[in-house]
Amino acid sequence: MAHRGTILLLGARSDIGGEIAVRLCAGRDVVCAVRGGDAPEVEERLQRAGARSVRTVPFDATDLPSHRTLVEEVAASGPLTTAIVAFGILGDQELAERDEREAVRIAEVDYLAQVSMLTVLADVMERGEIFAFSSIAGWRARRANYVYGSTKAGLDAFCQGLADRLHGTPLHLITARPGFVIGSMTEGMKPAVMSVTPAEVADAVVAAAGAGRSATVWIPRRLALLAAVMRVVPRPVWRHMPR
Repeated sequence: MAHRGTILLLGARSDIGGEIAVRLCAGRDVVCAVRGGDAPEVEERLQRAGARSVRTVPFDATDLPSHRTLVEEVAASGPLTTAIVAFGILGDQELAERDEREAVRIAEVDYLAQVSMLTVLADVMERGEIFAFSSIAGWRARRANYVYGSTKAGLDAFCQGLADRLHGTPLHLITARPGFVIGSMTEGMKPAVMSVTPAEVADAVVAAAGAGRSATVWIPRRLALLAAVMRVVPRPVWRHMPR
């Protein structure tokens, strides 16, 4: 990656998004988009990491019409060459099973808003890299978190198609497929097998972006073996699997 343009961090309070931005920000302008327009801790980290400038703008992922306006405004001030699509929610699975509003809320943030933003970025950006986040949860939806898992399954499929669309262009899509990530989003939950930290995810995707082509990255790599096993587990057994 030799890109020196602006970084757009969408979901600036994301542990993973912040780690990626810290690794890439030296000498670059960074725009942090976050609900409420306030992320002082992230701004301070980026400044310490050598960002040339850092500014924060308000961003509501569910306000789909605002996506293009935001991206075009950022691109108008200088080349936008890195976008980190790091917003998302786990939601409340138990509530979503009986309240359609919660199910739709999860789907809107974790799938519809992602599709909208990725489409806008791929249309506006001319070169560089976009980071998107799938999950092992989307590989085969489990009874324990099927609403969230279904959004990741859909997003993963979308990203595979988008990466094919971008093939041969100077713009690349890096799709992360991490296992359980130990961070603020999963605080209080028991870590699963092959858990990773936000720093480990960031290291893996930044390294993948350095190859200068689109890529889908299992994190850790050996998670791909577990995923292969997951595909063949009989349904009567699978429906009792934990999160």
